[in-house]
Amino acid sequence: MDNFHWTKLFNPEFYITMEVGGVPIGIYMVLFIVFAETGLFAGFFLPGDSLLFLSGIYSRELVETFFLIPNDLSNVTILALLIATAATLGNIFGYWFGAKSGQFLYNKEDSFFFKKKYLYESQAFFEKHGGKAIIFARFLPIVRTFVPIIAGIVHMQKSKFMFYNVLSSILWSFLLVFAGHYLYGFFNEEFGIDLKKHIEKIILILIAVTTFPLVMKAIKSRRKNENTEEL
Repeated sequence: MDNFHWTKLFNPEFYITMEVGGVPIGIYMVLFIVFAETGLFAGFFLPGDSLLFLSGIYSRELVETFFLIPNDLSNVTILALLIATAATLGNIFGYWFGAKSGQFLYNKEDSFFFKKKYLYESQAFFEKHGGKAIIFARFLPIVRTFVPIIAGIVHMQKSKFMFYNVLSSILWSFLLVFAGHYLYGFFNEEFGIDLKKHIEKIILILIAVTTFPLVMKAIKSRRKNENTEEL
């Protein structure tokens, strides 16, 4: 924690490599962030997709916090399963919150941690795609934070919600964790490039890729509003 600067809070590697008194706690931080991003409506500002991708690169170090497994595939699979579990639990908490008291969010004032427009955008996304929105939302920052809450608000059938919840969590965690792990090995073996030395570039690329759909959606929405006003 020496030479700490607040900007590190937005760097996934900061959480993955975190230590307290020399004891690595990266795996606990990763699982908490994954849970918080969907289980706590303020979690939208936390690093999601980039965190999973980088976790795949550091899979051995993260899993070794619990136990030492020589097999490479076992390490990355265990990590992906742990993350999928945290993501599933996060969505369940979000659904429960929405079912019990989610309506108060529509009356809540905007703050640094909460923007009401994200709630309305997620609601429109959910209404358009239905249950499949839970799967699509997993791969969209911000939207994945609010969709489970909206599913609870509209009292989506619990069995249906759980099906999409588990499926989306597994797809999200396995795709990103395995991608990070095996792309790291591929670039290292084929090109001699250590991706750990290019973390900042990787994060910027992932942010650009994951936010592109949201930017395009915002542009289309703005153009639609402008055309409506002209009419």
